[in-house]
This record gives sequence, C-alpha cells and structure tokens, in this order.
Amino acid sequence: MDIETTFILLFVVAAVVAIAVQRARLPYTVALVLAGLTLGALHLFPAPELTKNLLFSAFLPGLIFEAAFHIDGRELRDNWKTIASLAVPGVIASMALIAAVLTPLVVELKLAPAFSWKYALVFGALISATDPVAVVALFRNMGAPRRLTMLLDGESLLNDGTAIVFFTLSLSLLAGAGATASSVALQFVSVVGAGVGTALLIRQIDEPMIEITLTTIAAYGSFVTAETLHASGVIATVAAGMLCGNLGARGGMSASTRVASETFWEYIAFALNSIVFLLIGFEVKLPVLFSYWLPILVAYLVVTVGRGLIIVSGRALMGLTRERFPWRWSVVLTWGGLRGALPMVLVLSLPSTFAYRDLLVSMTFGVAVLSILVHGLTMSWLLTRLGIVSESADRTAYELRSGQLQAAAAAVQELDRMAQMHLAAPEILSSLRDEYRRTVESTEEEMQKLAVSRPYSRDLYRIRRRLLVTERDQVMRAYREGALGRKSQERLLADIDARLVRLESGDTPPEAPAKDEETDNG
Repeated sequence: MDIETTFILLFVVAAVVAIAVQRARLPYTVALVLAGLTLGALHLFPAPELTKNLLFSAFLPGLIFEAAFHIDGRELRDNWKTIASLAVPGVIASMALIAAVLTPLVVELKLAPAFSWKYALVFGALISATDPVAVVALFRNMGAPRRLTMLLDGESLLNDGTAIVFFTLSLSLLAGAGATASSVALQFVSVVGAGVGTALLIRQIDEPMIEITLTTIAAYGSFVTAETLHASGVIATVAAGMLCGNLGARGGMSASTRVASETFWEYIAFALNSIVFLLIGFEVKLPVLFSYWLPILVAYLVVTVGRGLIIVSGRALMGLTRERFPWRWSVVLTWGGLRGALPMVLVLSLPSTFAYRDLLVSMTFGVAVLSILVHGLTMSWLLTRLGIVSESADRTAYELRSGQLQAAAAAVQELDRMAQMHLAAPEILSSLRDEYRRTVESTEEEMQKLAVSRPYSRDLYRIRRRLLVTERDQVMRAYREGALGRKSQERLLADIDARLVRLESGDTPPEAPAKDEETDNG
C-alpha cells in the first residue's frame, strides 16, 4: 500500500473517531490511541513508522508552535515562576529522583542486574517530556479554571525542550563526553530571530494568506535553524510561537486575519495530533509490553510518584509568592502529566547497540500507554470529584427542560406536517397541537426561572459564537452570489470578525468559572 493511501486511511479513522467521541467525555487523543492499538493488532493496513525524523520534521514544530501561538503572554508573565520551576528545576529533580529510586529497584528485582544510575538518568530525561493535549482539551470542555489550564499547558511547552536537552546531556555523560556550561547555555538560549522577525513583519502586512504563510515559516524555520546550530528546536519554536501569537497576532493582525490564522493553526493541530496519536497506537506491540509488565509497572509508579513529589514541592515553594495555588490543583497537575509521542521517539532514537535498549523502550512505551489511557480516562471523574468543576442540580434541571422543549417542538412540527398531508382529522390534530403548545409554554417558563437563578454564560457564549459564524457565512454567500461587492464584503467581515475576537478574548465573558476562581487561586 502506498504512503498516500495510508495517510488517507489514517485521516478517515481520525474523522470517524472524532465523530464517535463528539458528545462523550472521552478525550479525543485517548480514543485515537485505542483505535491505533486495535487497528495495529488486527493488521488491517500498514502505518508509517513513528521515527525521530518524521516527528521532528513534520509533527513536533507544528504542534509546539500552535500551542505557543495561543498562549497569552500576560497570563504567562503572571505565572512564570510556577511554570519555570516545574519545567526546569522540576525536570532536573524528577530525573534525579527517578534515577535514585529506579536503579536499586531494577537491580533488586533482577530485571537488569548491571543496570546503573546512568541508564536510569537517560530514562528519567526522556520520560520527563509531557503531552497534555488530551487533558487540556478536556479542561476546556468541562470549564476548568483558566489558570489551571495555563499552568499545565505552559509547563509542557517548556519541559519538552528541557527534557530533550538533558536527554542529550545524559547520553553524553554515559559516553564519557563532558558537557560545558557554554554548551548547555547554547541549547537553552536557542535561536529565536525567526520568531522576532516574523512577528515584526506581520505588523507591517495585512493580507491573511501571506501572514499565515509567515507563521508557517516561523514554526518550521525556527525549529530547523535551531537544530542545525545544535541548539534546542523545541525552545526556539516555543519562542517563535509566543512572539507571533502575542507581538504579531494580538498586536499586528487585523481581526479577520487573526480569525483566519487561528482557524488555520487549530486545524493543523487537529490533523497532526490525529495522525501522531494513531501512530502511537500502531507503534505499540501489546504482547511485548505484557512480557515486560513488571518493569513497566515499576517505572510507571516511580514516574507518577516522582511527578507528584515535584508538584507538591513546587506548590510549597509557590506558597510564599502571589502564584500560590490550591492543593487540589496539585493532584490534577500530577495526574495531568501524560506522556505522548516525544518520549517514545526519543527512546527509539537510541542505537540498537545501546545497553538495555529493549528494557528502556518497553518501559517508555508502557508508561506512555498507561498514562494516556489511565489518566486520560479518569481525569473527568477526578475534576468532578475534587470539586474543581461541578455538575450542579440547577444545570441538570436546565438541560432536562431544554431536552423536553426540543422534543415538544419536534412533536408540534410533526403535527403540522400531518395536517398538511391530511393524515388525520383536523380536530384531533388541533387538540394535540394545543396540548403540546401548553407543554412548550410551561417548560419555557421553568427554563427562564432556572436561567435567572444561575446565569448560563457558557450557553450564551456558545450561542453568540454560532450566531457570529452564521452571520459570516451569510456574508460570504451573498458575495459569492453577487449580492455584495468586494469592499462591502470586506467591511462586513471585518466587523463580524472583530466581534468574534472580542468574544474569544473574553471582553464578552465566555464562561463563569464552575467555582470561584479567586478561591481556587488560593
């Protein structure tokens, strides 16, 4: 089967999975991994191997840039101490803890008698890269506090680069090569000139297609440039994405261009995530993992407990500053540290002659699959259980009345259709129509009372956004049909997009927090 057909089939599977989980609280990426595991076990069609070259050249720059592009610089500035402490000292401490605990356990359990702390350090570095895509999407759907989402997302962006740097350094240490302070600094202070230049250029141009092209160049160009200079492509792309998203998009793009670019990068993230998580499922060989179940379980427990200790320590440290956060968030941040494609690709990049390679590969794949499935499937329950998000009785009653109203309205429409087709006596249809209309009126009154008792700003946001999208679609249709000239179309779209940007940026509050966020912030 040729590569083009294979990718078409992968997109078909991704679309089917997306439709299947649209109304479920099952994270999309978890469903993709399950689909990949199933298809890989059945051998229905071959899939491309998830190599380091494929991930670094095609997937990683786009995914990192999109996440950084949507990071609000002001929010990052307000939380930089917490994020930096978790992403840099946190990764270092996690590596040391994993090496200190895992080494004697592996030896004591006779999993690898000559296993030394240097090999555990390599594993600790590569497994530190987190991938919270599934969790962040779930947070947004469930209305979790925005700052909590920001902490998890921002930490992941930085610790990916940190993990790659220390993975390289640990391999150098194992090979006996020294790492100078200047070489470490060079990898952390990456080349960000592409991001700065692109952001400044965006401010001088007002053409959506050109500006989107410039952001694409910034995403992949910054990564390639940094890697060519033996610096961190991940950190360079993070910097480029934040500069383009803040200095460029918020400061230099018109409303229409910003809507177009954000839509473009949202789709790119959806497409890349779909393929990469499916390939993770294809890459995993369940029989091999089952044969290594004991070291995988040991590694999973060490990694999870280690992350918990780092998060708790970070919270204690932040308790002395304005960036403190509640203990419940510590639990969620610990459980939200999912491992994804990056650790798996890093471990596969080890040469075949590397000692204990099979053990490290199995532990990495096992920890990644367990974190995606176990943590991803239980995060919704955990958020509700901890009271970070809640399903209130009022909201349930509101949704029940909404369902009753829609059902009654559908019944009235069916009665009207039956009357037009003369399928029953007019007196019977009229009597039933009056009965359903009374039901509709009483249900509407009850919904109004519930809405007064609790303002459903999430519903208001959803409806407003849908109406603005409808307005935009109608203007585009009128232009295509010749009812509007180009200048009139551009002015109308600019006004609609400006309102859409204000709605998305929170000038019209899209969601009242499930709990008082000021309370959650400590």
